[in-house]
Amino acid sequence: MIPVQNIYYMLSYAFQTLQAKGYRSIATEDFENTADLFAEIIIRGLSYQIKRGLGKSYVPKTETISVLRGKLDITESIKTQALVRRQMVCIYDDFSENTYLNQIIKSSVELLLKSEISKKREKELRKLMLYFQNIDTLDLYHVDWNVQYNRNNQTYQMLISICQLLVKGLLQTNADGQTKLMDFLDEQRMCRLYEKFILEYYRKEFPQLRASASQIPWALDNGFHDMLPVMQSDIMLTYKERVLIIDAKYYAHTTQIQYDVHTLHSNNLYQIFTYVKNKDMELSSPDHKVSGMLLYAQTDELIQPNQSYQMSGNRIDVRTLDLNADFAVIREQMNGIVEEYFECKQQVV
Repeated sequence: MIPVQNIYYMLSYAFQTLQAKGYRSIATEDFENTADLFAEIIIRGLSYQIKRGLGKSYVPKTETISVLRGKLDITESIKTQALVRRQMVCIYDDFSENTYLNQIIKSSVELLLKSEISKKREKELRKLMLYFQNIDTLDLYHVDWNVQYNRNNQTYQMLISICQLLVKGLLQTNADGQTKLMDFLDEQRMCRLYEKFILEYYRKEFPQLRASASQIPWALDNGFHDMLPVMQSDIMLTYKERVLIIDAKYYAHTTQIQYDVHTLHSNNLYQIFTYVKNKDMELSSPDHKVSGMLLYAQTDELIQPNQSYQMSGNRIDVRTLDLNADFAVIREQMNGIVEEYFECKQQVV
């Protein structure tokens, strides 16, 4: 299992906000599990947001009142016999803190309070929830996480992202109705975090490189591309005439086994080969060099892939990254990839 401290480091690169002054000391604290780590991040994020003021927006509200406000709902007024009491059912926009984002946070914190977090953090979260008394809760099974951010609500972006990871990790229920704490985030969520961590690490630590998650065009002879799938890379590193395409893989098993023989996941290898060859065809410079890498999160299995192949003129490596190691070791492994492929060093600020 990956140490909780390393989860924090991965999150701090994936969400640059966590490298701000108010969050840095989290790296020195001890956490018993991932939920406890998330609790501390949410406590600090919410404390900051409350000091700034909880976000407000115009929220549709329906109310039975004696003075016309907004739009009169005639059907409901008749159905509820409000008119008999000399009242009306009115629909109007109320400038309120009861926004969708605040509802997501409140609902997520209530879920978190049912999990295994320290008493100290539980107490702090309950204290912060006093500011959310007038905010409704949501059914977390049906939350729309595709939130649009603007300058008015951008300070919520990191908090909502953490809530999403939290909910996906904790939202499981036993037969007795009690919330079950997952020891770890599910494989799918960890895969996305793993990808984003690697991309953002290289963006921050190696600004001389161009690190992106770029699409790769198909090398077509006639330009006809109907129904072709999009080739979306996880991480593409570019420096001068060199390109390294990294496909980040987070699996329970890094190899496939048949008749006691370990082989690489065939689909992964086909995919990275296709990406590399099409990117190679796209570049016109005669000095360009395109390579590919499958970068697996290391598992506890005895056999771990560590191979380098030359395929039709391109280098394709298969490596593992030991997320269970001290983060200094992880940093050394990741820096070593750049030094090997691009012959450039990490820029020390």
